[in-house]
Amino acid sequence: MGGPRTSIFLRQKKFQFVLVAAVVVFLIVLFPNLYDSEDYEKEYPLLLENEQLVICYESNVDSRKALYAAATLSDVTDEPSTTQRNHHQQAPQQQPQQVNGTEPVIYFVTPTYPRREQIAEIIRLGQTLMHVPRLHWIVADDTNSCSEVLNSHIRKFGIPYTQLASPMPTMYRGRKNAPRGVANRRAALNWIRQNQKKTGVLYFGDDDNTFDLKLFSEIRYTKKVSMFPVGLIGDYGISSPIVRNGRVEGFFDSWPAKRKWPVDMAGFAVSLEYLALSPNATMPFKAGYEEDEFLKSIGLKLEDIEPKARNCTEILVWHTQTKSSKSPTVRISMDRQKLDKLNLGALLRRLESMGVNHISESEGTTAQAIVNGSVKPFSFWFS
Repeated sequence: MGGPRTSIFLRQKKFQFVLVAAVVVFLIVLFPNLYDSEDYEKEYPLLLENEQLVICYESNVDSRKALYAAATLSDVTDEPSTTQRNHHQQAPQQQPQQVNGTEPVIYFVTPTYPRREQIAEIIRLGQTLMHVPRLHWIVADDTNSCSEVLNSHIRKFGIPYTQLASPMPTMYRGRKNAPRGVANRRAALNWIRQNQKKTGVLYFGDDDNTFDLKLFSEIRYTKKVSMFPVGLIGDYGISSPIVRNGRVEGFFDSWPAKRKWPVDMAGFAVSLEYLALSPNATMPFKAGYEEDEFLKSIGLKLEDIEPKARNCTEILVWHTQTKSSKSPTVRISMDRQKLDKLNLGALLRRLESMGVNHISESEGTTAQAIVNGSVKPFSFWFS
């Protein structure tokens, strides 16, 4: 019964399927960038034939001194003011902080690229790093040639440094979600391996971030991987591990995106001894997933994480940018006193007092946690 009708129905379905498939193929051929999900979905190769690493300038000498305090007449064009003369007469020249030379070196990696604000950002960051002993600054510039202008500003700080030219491969330029900064950080990783740096600490610090000097003493003795909050991130105004009883149990970040390690690039530091255990560790050209994939590549486990910044209740690094953004409202529909059993109670109060975000029981972006890549409500910890 119904044989002819069934046959006709199947032929119609087959024709519809072929027609839809033909339309999809036509659209892909005609508009190759129409569906550009590969920025998030595709696993890019770890090694690229056209990837570049050029060492432009380098100095291992720590010649830090108080800038401008010992300026000679040839360095200035005008007669010093009365205030300047009194300063030279009354204030002794500051001496760099004395260290015994045994502290682990922090390899501070800064990806940068040519733009109007580049030199201003580098000067501001350099003024911070001048105060950090036992630090080697790796500045990786997204350009094909070595910038003498950039170097003139880096070397004046007297910080041991390496300046690299590490342009983004052309195959990634022009993408809607270009993986900016990846080529720079990969070049720094290659430099560390080529120079057999197996002791010390690796930290990725962007040129527009703001750093509390306390951060450096906290991360210097990282055993495997240390983590800490980063302010001014996403719809929560913060990205942070969730800590209970001194152990990291999850993550507080407004963009879960099925990431196992939903953290900001400035929110972790890695021991070079631990990194050396994963000689193939790298950062893939996968926009939005750089941190997650890098931490996966070093075999990180939750129990390996060392929470810093008073069990992640302080903000020692800020994701500042040269633009103004409105303070986000975060919705937490539960008794906030319960959050005091986690680090989030103190952390969110601190942020709200600074005006970084606002907490509401009825409005804003609903706050959630991430545990092993899965989104969980806060009641997960109190059920």
